[in-house]
Amino acid sequence: MNSARSTDAAPAAHDRVYRTLRTRIMYGDLAPGAALTLRGIGREFDVSMTPAREAVRRLTAEGALTLSSSGRVSTPELSNDRIEELAALRALLEVELASRALPRAHFALIERMQTINSTIGAAVAARDPVAYIRANLEFHRALYLRAQAPAMLAMAETVWLQLGPTMRALYGRLGRTEPPAFHRTILAALRAGDEPGLRLAVRSDVTQGLRHLAG
Repeated sequence: MNSARSTDAAPAAHDRVYRTLRTRIMYGDLAPGAALTLRGIGREFDVSMTPAREAVRRLTAEGALTLSSSGRVSTPELSNDRIEELAALRALLEVELASRALPRAHFALIERMQTINSTIGAAVAARDPVAYIRANLEFHRALYLRAQAPAMLAMAETVWLQLGPTMRALYGRLGRTEPPAFHRTILAALRAGDEPGLRLAVRSDVTQGLRHLAG
């Protein structure tokens, strides 16, 4: 009986560790190059080495963590070329998602995005990079869910995951004092039903900062 309970608990433990670490990485809770150990993960989540190892394996496969030849696990420190590549992916995927979402962007969605943008402003005022990145991605996710393109959105979220620590570094570099200016342009394009304007605003929003960092 105890054996069966342990067997049932293992996948749940691994999934809990995986999802929590994934969220932290995506929202910039960990800086680039931050080291993790299986022992430390096990202690924090009160799990054995097996769930910790499986969570790390999955996150490494997604590009959220890197594993060196010596076995050191850390968040990625992206080269300029890699940042440029991921910025280009964001432009391709997110512009298409926004375009597909536009016909379903009703008034309530636009109001919700406006509210989220106010939350971004509060995070900027509090100088809270994690809250800022979380709300910024939620602003985009709220729109992209309307695209009804789950495979494409999953790909975009994988890019966000790989960029999470870098986005934290970018936040520190830019010294934000207000929400991203292009968010207002996105909202205006949605209200006007302006697809070319929306595509341009989303492309500018998701690449400008990253290319500043790469430069």
